[in-house]
Amino acid sequence: MSHPDVIVVGGGIGGLGAAFSLTRQGLGVRLLESAPAFGEVGAGIQLAPNCTRILDDYGLLEEAKSLGVVPDAMVMRDAVDGDELTRLDLRHLERRYGYPYLVIHRSDLHGLLLRACERAGVELINDARVTSYENTAAGARVSLASGETHEAGVVIAADGLHSVARGLLVDDEPVSSAYVAYRGTVPAEQPRVRDVDLSEVVVYVGPRCHFVHYGLRGGEMLNQVAVFESPKALAGRDDWGTPDELDAAFADTCDFVRDGLPFMWRDKWWRMFDRDPVMRWVHGRIALLGDSAHPPLQYIAQGAIMAIEDGWVLGEQAARHRAADGAVDWTTALAAYEAVRPEHCRRVLTTSRAWGELWHLDGVARERRNALLRARDTYDYSFTDWLYGPTALTPDQEPEMFTPIPLSSAPAGEAALAGGAS
Repeated sequence: MSHPDVIVVGGGIGGLGAAFSLTRQGLGVRLLESAPAFGEVGAGIQLAPNCTRILDDYGLLEEAKSLGVVPDAMVMRDAVDGDELTRLDLRHLERRYGYPYLVIHRSDLHGLLLRACERAGVELINDARVTSYENTAAGARVSLASGETHEAGVVIAADGLHSVARGLLVDDEPVSSAYVAYRGTVPAEQPRVRDVDLSEVVVYVGPRCHFVHYGLRGGEMLNQVAVFESPKALAGRDDWGTPDELDAAFADTCDFVRDGLPFMWRDKWWRMFDRDPVMRWVHGRIALLGDSAHPPLQYIAQGAIMAIEDGWVLGEQAARHRAADGAVDWTTALAAYEAVRPEHCRRVLTTSRAWGELWHLDGVARERRNALLRARDTYDYSFTDWLYGPTALTPDQEPEMFTPIPLSSAPAGEAALAGGAS
């Protein structure tokens, strides 16, 4: 394509999802990825029903299920004593929302979307680092570090936490939470795995730390995530999140959690950042998508899902505002996209921060939280309906407003079970 209809910048999960969504609407899409090859770093990722409904619409759900695990339950335990606090029956949850809760390796999800883009005819270009964006009379243009330029009717910036395009709309920086995530996978033949129920997604919540585990690839491996607050980060040091801090953070947790720490990758860790919510995502014919618009903390496992939702909504709005000659009214389509998505994503961002605080309580506050969680009915969905239902995807429906409920009331404890740092 000498002049595609759409340029997508970024070949991560969000960029690939958007490219596929727009291509299946009959648009010519060029995707620019800065890396020399496509790939995804990390381990497991959780896909709630608000994502699997989109994969089903894309015709990709069965392939995703074959690559991942559909667990039976999500369980929350206290990281200090190991006692169960509450659970979600994920099979019942599937019946409620119509789509399953799925866990999958990030690279498997990324590969699934990459193959879908290849089949659909997306033009995939590597070694294309975008350094600037600008609007033109006919659409938008991006410039690469190589000196090349690319133009299209619209540019979708899925360029991540450190987005260049975001600077067109707001002058801000990523916000450090001072928390660090370690990840690791354990092969099924290890004795560690034999002590685990791979049909469960389990999160152990503790003072200033938490630990997550679940099965991947049909039970061939156990995915583990250990998250903790870094004293070095709080002290303003640059060398924060090191393995010595990992061991110290979990020293007072139960045996099962401590026994999992030797299986974490100790040569790399992920510092946890988000950004403050913004309600403007569109600058002329340039639109933000995924982490460039709304990078969340991981506590309700919605980061990649929100990016996939963004792409689906873009595709639907492009189809809705397309004339008989095939031309998309991008001004109207992008305005509709910006009307549907930012409020929901703002709510996810602020809720993720609140759930992180709730999970990491200590002292009397921890005891109160635990009491609220133990009192929760397994089949109470009052705090997952807004997240797992279709509200954020319905173009005709105004996003509902959100008033946070304080910790002293029971539903706040219920909400803490939704997802986990994956």
